[in-house]
Amino acid sequence: MSDPRLSLSRRAFLAVTAAGIASLSPMVVFRARAQAAPGELLMVPATPNPAGGAERLFLLKGDPLAGPIRAIVTEEGNPVPAPMLEAGERRVLRLMHFNDLHNNITEMHGARGDTHRLSQMVKRVRETRAAADENEVVLFVSGGDDHTGSVFDELLGWAPGEFVADAGYRAASAAGVDIAVLGNHEFDRGAEMLRIGIEADARFPVLSANVHGSRHLTRDSDYVAAAVLEAKGLRVGFIGLTTQIDTRTGQPEDPGMQVASPVAAVSNIMPALAEICDVVVILSHCGYGSGQHRTGKAGAARLIGEGDFDIAEAAGRLTEKPVVLIGGHSHTALNAGGIDPDNIMEGVLMTQAEANGAYLGEVAMSIAANAGRQAWFTHVSLHPVKRRDQRVAADDPRFATLEQEEDYDQGFEAEVVAPLIAALDEKLAETIGQVTAGDAVSPGVVMRERYTGECALLNFMNDALVARSQTFAGGPVDLALFNATAILAGLQPGDLSFGDWYAVMPYADQVHVARMTGAQIGEMLQSNAHRLVRPEEAAGLDLNGFVSRGFTHFSSGIRYGIALGADATQARAEEITILGRPLAEVADETFTIAFNSYIQLGAFAEAWNGQPIVAGVPGEIAGMDLRGLDFAHTGLVYRNEIIAHIRDQGGVSAEGGARLDGRLIVG
Repeated sequence: MSDPRLSLSRRAFLAVTAAGIASLSPMVVFRARAQAAPGELLMVPATPNPAGGAERLFLLKGDPLAGPIRAIVTEEGNPVPAPMLEAGERRVLRLMHFNDLHNNITEMHGARGDTHRLSQMVKRVRETRAAADENEVVLFVSGGDDHTGSVFDELLGWAPGEFVADAGYRAASAAGVDIAVLGNHEFDRGAEMLRIGIEADARFPVLSANVHGSRHLTRDSDYVAAAVLEAKGLRVGFIGLTTQIDTRTGQPEDPGMQVASPVAAVSNIMPALAEICDVVVILSHCGYGSGQHRTGKAGAARLIGEGDFDIAEAAGRLTEKPVVLIGGHSHTALNAGGIDPDNIMEGVLMTQAEANGAYLGEVAMSIAANAGRQAWFTHVSLHPVKRRDQRVAADDPRFATLEQEEDYDQGFEAEVVAPLIAALDEKLAETIGQVTAGDAVSPGVVMRERYTGECALLNFMNDALVARSQTFAGGPVDLALFNATAILAGLQPGDLSFGDWYAVMPYADQVHVARMTGAQIGEMLQSNAHRLVRPEEAAGLDLNGFVSRGFTHFSSGIRYGIALGADATQARAEEITILGRPLAEVADETFTIAFNSYIQLGAFAEAWNGQPIVAGVPGEIAGMDLRGLDFAHTGLVYRNEIIAHIRDQGGVSAEGGARLDGRLIVG
């Protein structure tokens, strides 16, 4: 971060212009005091990331959702990305890529040692760039979800006054990332905090052609729909697309923010962008597949909606230029053994590098000028990122597969990552309590029981929130809930640090309070009964992954049984009591219940929104729609409340509630 060019403000970065006019396609229109009318995009020259591989950068501003783009306008005197290659002349474009890093920049572990995930990628990218010949272009790109998933998230804060750094974007800028797309988890702390992070730390353009209407995040200032990067005479167009399914929209602090159809957005932009580029790259944070699809992080089928299949099919029909789709969101490892023919649709190659820094993806393309896809040669690979385990001896056969000092860029780690870690040290190292609850909260038990029945750790969490609600400004709540897929780890006995608890609850859920009648709660429990992973199907599912059915756990004020029946369609909630009274007695009474953000929003693909419950549940059973409840948005962070309770109680113990108490009986 020592390069003085990295001190440019975001607004200045987006406003840079230069002189000179070059010839280009008739698609480009020069205009005095140029502005984009409907059906047009405004092309603005800007400064590329000085640590990246692009020589020139052009941002495409305007509304890509108003209709097909028929012209690209630019100010008279501006440079433009003109065709520079002779007919048949070749360039090799090498795209190094990651997606869904979720701030797993460096994975810190006391026993195994630190795994330097991003620094391993940086070493390979820098070596590749240094070895590139005069006809080879090396770009480094992110497929989105750079945020939410590690303790580095805490540097972003929850309010402007808490901001320290956007660790993901700061590290990516210094790493030489050339461009990124907005993923759904970029919005977890609100568009205002995202904007602050972009302005402070993103030295590359951030794209989304289908996010619109935010009160805090302004298209054409904070992000753009598309861009053109130019290097060694090769013009590379980029379009960014964000998932409609899992992005938090319509929030109280940003009610106008929406995500439009990614297929409509790419259809509107692709013909115009392809005409002024030699190759087009779609950065799609929409997920591999279409509709319902099981892949990547999904332990069973999940709702993708308009995904990469739909986008590739639409885009491939709109141009004969080479098109590559670099994906994200579904955490899928694609083309690990070379190009899989199933990952080519309408001539568009789709690839993805799993998630959490597991791989660095690489796409190498040999592109001949004016030849379209007819003379396009491509190689695809995934480079594993090694995990550190300093406990393994050098003569152990596993040693070569583990990270060693020579495997990562130590200079980058020291100059860029170490200051971020220093900012976190006090919080990371702080012991917040002791774990004495034994095997009931161990990782293996928690990962299984979160889907299959009562779970001691989730009992503790929900009861903790009810206890903490005594301090809520709006008054205490009667009940609390939390969904199974939102906890990702269990606990080992002994000291419990902030970092340990963060691994359990990595997501940025807030607390929302609704009023529900006993009858509505009964309906919710009946919907939950259909979602349980049943004994006969457990062996066929990856219970360490995401079984995205929306199965939910409750505080001790709710007690009930699930009668399994012959299959999920016949499962029934029975013997329900609420605060110690039978459901029949309290059906018309009203209770306050605390929700986490994910369930409050309808749980997206996990179907607390009236959609069919998926992830292997038969029968097209419609999930209960909770979105119509009247929620009070507390602004409190669920994780922070649990941590406060742990501090108050001295840890996580059976006596403190981390135990099975029979609140849910499955039979």
